[in-house]
Amino acid sequence: MKSTELIRSNSIKSKLFMARGKGRLSIREKRVLTLAAQGLDNPDIAKILYISPHTVKAHLKKIFRKLEAPNRTNAVYRAMKNHIID
Repeated sequence: MKSTELIRSNSIKSKLFMARGKGRLSIREKRVLTLAAQGLDNPDIAKILYISPHTVKAHLKKIFRKLEAPNRTNAVYRAMKNHIID
């Protein structure tokens, strides 16, 4: 497969992912994921957002489900790939 075909294929997959309603994160979920992408752990994210670490964990679980990601690294990758976060 040529690189242009691969790019087009990934672009189509990304559009289908978003069209199916997957990856639609709330503003708070985007903020949590952006902070996680910066390498912060749950207690640090909680302090910044004035929420409990348990709430951060709950947001991350929702993010993983919505992005069909098994962990935070994969969630960040998928969110960046689909232009959900910068």
